[in-house]
Order: sequence, then structure tokens, then C-alpha cells
Amino acid sequence: MHLGNVFAALMSYLSVKSKQGVWVLRMEDLDTLRTKEEYASLLREDLLWLGLQWDEETQPQSRRSPVYDRYFEKLQDLHLLYPCYCTRSQLHNVNAPHLSDGTYVYAGTCRNLTEQERARQTRLPSYRVMVPDREYSFTDLVQGPYRENLSTDCGDFVVRRADGVYVYQLAVTVDDGESGVNEVVRGMDLLSSCPRQMYLQELFGFQTPQYAHIPMLMAPDGRRLSKRDRDLDMGALRTHLKPEQLIGILAHAAGLTQTSEPISAAELSTVFDWKNLKKTDIVLQNIADIF
Repeated sequence: MHLGNVFAALMSYLSVKSKQGVWVLRMEDLDTLRTKEEYASLLREDLLWLGLQWDEETQPQSRRSPVYDRYFEKLQDLHLLYPCYCTRSQLHNVNAPHLSDGTYVYAGTCRNLTEQERARQTRLPSYRVMVPDREYSFTDLVQGPYRENLSTDCGDFVVRRADGVYVYQLAVTVDDGESGVNEVVRGMDLLSSCPRQMYLQELFGFQTPQYAHIPMLMAPDGRRLSKRDRDLDMGALRTHLKPEQLIGILAHAAGLTQTSEPISAAELSTVFDWKNLKKTDIVLQNIADIF
């Protein structure tokens, strides 16, 4: 885990425990080429070191393909799926529809291919679900009202990759629905995922949980902390800090406390309130001196 992961886990834990709820641990390891059991073990160790004890652990996503198959078949039965042969470069082509943030809107290129046209394709297809020309809206616990028209702001989206791996949107919708999850806490970068998941929830007969999309942790140069850059991962943090010190630093940076004095997760949960959390990116000004 890096500091951004820690922050998301902490906010989720605090919200759940402030309401005497059940905190669920789920290993989202769909891409088996990039995941190992040893990583999952390290993640559990890091959470326990922080004092974040989960109440339940669900089956890892890598073992749930047969479950996802059933929901994929439901979409097939509804005649909402079609194969897509578009390449990454085609999807990101400058002439393709894009939103102001650079995100591409799928133009439906493969939606109406004939059987003859599909038969001429030489690459394995991903599968997309057709979306309605309809607006989905909800009120986020942190970011407030959010709305999006799936047809004009997203387009038909992928639910299964060409290699047969199910994508995040389908997997988490099924897992949240089957587990009875009623609150999801995650980074601001996933806010636009909600309308897609709300659409799938509707198709599968699931209730929509409450969502809280927390601000991203940023370095002073404006760069988002990420796994790729190994920014302040838990190996370094655990060497230099006590868990209460780290939680105190994060709580203060997020606007939850007046000072960065050490505090435990259990203590912080008794005063936690979403209204106090900053809504915009959190710049860690002292990132170089955090130790």
C-alpha cells in the first residue's frame, strides 16, 4: 500500500465505525498477471498495523469468474452486449469524441456491425454493454450532486476484456450487490464510474449504495501519489512512524482535526464527520519531511 491507499482505507473505516457498521475487506485482484497472494498478505498486515481491523473478508475477485459469468449471461439475455474490435489507439484517436478532461466517449463504432463484418475481424473482441440515452444522478457524501448522461458522456462501456477478464465496473457492481454493501468509499478519480454502476445495478436488481469520493493526495509539484512511483509506501512509513503518528498527519491534512497530533483510528472514529473532510485535492506540503 502507498499513502493514497492508506488514506482511502482510513476514511472508509472511520465512516463505518462512526455508524457502528460492518467494514468489509475485498481483494480486487481481477488482473491475475499483476497480483500475488503475497501482496494480499502485505495489505492485511498494513491494515492491522494501522489498527484497521476488518469485520468480514469476501472471496477474492480472481476466484469469482463463474459468478460474473452468470451476470454476463443476464446481459446477453437482455440483448445488451456486443463484441468490440476497436484498438486502444482507435479509442484514443484525436478525432474521436472526448470530454473536457480528455476521457473518450465511445462512439458506438462496433455496435451495429453486421455478422459478415464481424466474421472478417482478426482480433479477439472485448464486450460492451449498450447504454440508454438517459441521465443518472446521485448525491455524493463528499462531492455533492453529480449527474451524467451515459449515452453522451460515456457511451457503451466494456464489461469483459478481450482476454476474458471481467472489468472493474461489472465485478464491483456484482460484489457490492451480492454482499449487501450500502456505502462505498473510494478516490475522486472513480466518481464518473457511478452512473455506469448504477445502470448495471438497475439491470441486475441491486440497490444503489451511498457513495463517498474522497480527494486525492498530491505531492507539492501537483503529481498524484501512485503505486507506480512508489510514493511513501507502507514499507517506508512503518519504518519511520508509529501508526498513530501517520493517522494524525493524514487526519490533519484532510481537515478532520485541528492539529497533526498522534491519534488512533478508534479515537478518530468517535469524532468523524464527512462534513469536515476537504473536497478538493489534498497537497502534502511537507511530503519530503514527513519523517
